[in-house]
Amino acid sequence: MSTDTPRRNIAVAVTGASGAIYAARTIAALLEQGCDVDAVVTDFGRRLLRDELGEDAAVDRLDAFLAARYGEGVARGRLFLHSNKDLGARLASGSQGCEAMVVVPCSMKTMAAIAHGLSRSLVERAADVMLKERRPLVVVPRETPLSLPQLRNMVALAEAGAIVLPAMPAFYQQPRTIDDLAAFVAGKILSVLGFTHTLFPAWKDTR
Repeated sequence: MSTDTPRRNIAVAVTGASGAIYAARTIAALLEQGCDVDAVVTDFGRRLLRDELGEDAAVDRLDAFLAARYGEGVARGRLFLHSNKDLGARLASGSQGCEAMVVVPCSMKTMAAIAHGLSRSLVERAADVMLKERRPLVVVPRETPLSLPQLRNMVALAEAGAIVLPAMPAFYQQPRTIDDLAAFVAGKILSVLGFTHTLFPAWKDTR
């Protein structure tokens, strides 16, 4: 990235739904793009990272974990960590320059809170800022089956302007590893944020 090119600033929230690998691959992909990534990890999100990716993925070691797993490309960006309890953080204000936010994975509790504008934590408040400022908010729910209240919350989010992007990896690219599946979801997230990437091959017409 040229030093003359402003870094894109994207917020990423990690909550307690299963799917820590989606969060890790998305953060790594944004760092590979040279972004400034403001990350907020909830208490259950912290447990999720450790339970699903191991102790090396603990929040205070996340930089090193991402570099070890995804390579030196993550050094192109900068990762900033925020406490979910810090409602005075820059992400809580509409005057800050964060251009978009991704909640990955998004628990049903967090999804409900965002859909109803509760703003009790930094994750909820930062998401509310994205909606009120008409900036992209990508919510990546990971739950199945879905109840009627959960479906209604997804509709409420879509009506408010959020992009609901369920963690549904495809298989046309013939994935061979779990990382391939995670890369597909991360690629979908980057695509809706306007990034060009090679995380998965584009669909080819076979006619």
